[in-house]
Amino acid sequence: MAFDFEKALRRWTSQHTDLVELKNSRVRDAGGVYERWENPVLTASHAPLFWRYDLDRRRNPFLLERHGLAAVGAAGAVERAGKICLVVRLVARDGGSFFAVAESDNGVDNFHFWDHPLRLPEGDAPDTGLSDMRLTAHEDGWLYGVFGASRGEADGEARFGIVRTHDLVSWERLADLRSRGPAPASVVLHPELVRGRYAFHTQAGSAAEPGAPKALAIAFCENVEQAELDSAGAQIGPGLRPSAPGAPPLRTARGWLSLAVASHATPDGARSVLTVHVSDPEDPSRVTAAPAAYLLRLGDGASGATPAPTCAGAVLRATGEVLVYYSAEGGLHVATSSLERLLDYATQPPADAAGSDAARRSAFVERNLKLLARTKGKAYRGLRS
Repeated sequence: MAFDFEKALRRWTSQHTDLVELKNSRVRDAGGVYERWENPVLTASHAPLFWRYDLDRRRNPFLLERHGLAAVGAAGAVERAGKICLVVRLVARDGGSFFAVAESDNGVDNFHFWDHPLRLPEGDAPDTGLSDMRLTAHEDGWLYGVFGASRGEADGEARFGIVRTHDLVSWERLADLRSRGPAPASVVLHPELVRGRYAFHTQAGSAAEPGAPKALAIAFCENVEQAELDSAGAQIGPGLRPSAPGAPPLRTARGWLSLAVASHATPDGARSVLTVHVSDPEDPSRVTAAPAAYLLRLGDGASGATPAPTCAGAVLRATGEVLVYYSAEGGLHVATSSLERLLDYATQPPADAAGSDAARRSAFVERNLKLLARTKGKAYRGLRS
């Protein structure tokens, strides 16, 4: 039977529309700190059909996918004119990657890609080997994007490109980020000047030193247009120590709320997790509070063209809602919370370091049992069976 091009195109179009317009539903976490959302907000299949298929019947009579996509990475996030805009990295089946903008009214579903992928200005050579972009709305009035890129297979040095924009449409390319010390493995621009200088959240370890211990760090430069970082100072605080910055920090009345990535050891091996901590409003290198446990498990790792799970974007809305975007299993996911809940979780006293895990847990249980013994409220009934 002859292939019906028009019928197949209508079917692909209908399926794509159903996917993009699928309503998401929240899945409340038992811990109460955040809600995950059931469906990924973006996958490779969300990309427009005209990015992947040649729609000319003569050149593509069987409507085959010519430029397939394998996965989406993490995304920088920002709120613009009431819409949530993501700059997401898409990974092609041939291993290449590029950035594109997708926007949504509510930030949890109905993300639509803009018609064209981003064509960012390039430096002396084409950008290849792109890593996820972090977006920072800076107090200097610019929206900055910082992303990793190499300059071809022979270039073994870790490089970070810096671009900036006012509207996500017209971008200005700045000089690549340089460092006086070892090349950092991850970089996030701080949203405000710190003592008159631009600050970058990075790592104390180097991508070129895989055996070196990693820790969050702060490094500074005088001029972001020719950014050269000084030696990074470690950002060490209580709780599970993160090894890489995640989303740009959010300013709150209690200090900077930061989301970072850590590797968490489990009986089944290391897992990527998201941690949260609060740092001093005037000195972001000084951690003032952090819980003993991680906030959210990102995923079990990646293989092939699937990007490693990470978090690159978070948005604090005027309502106090916080949207956290993280990648896992080749798709982009969202978790939501409120600023009050996250701050309460982040500023709780860390677990007592003295004694064994069983001793600390027993002390916690004993406090609750004493409370139950003197409480008559209905909500407490049946808790102890």
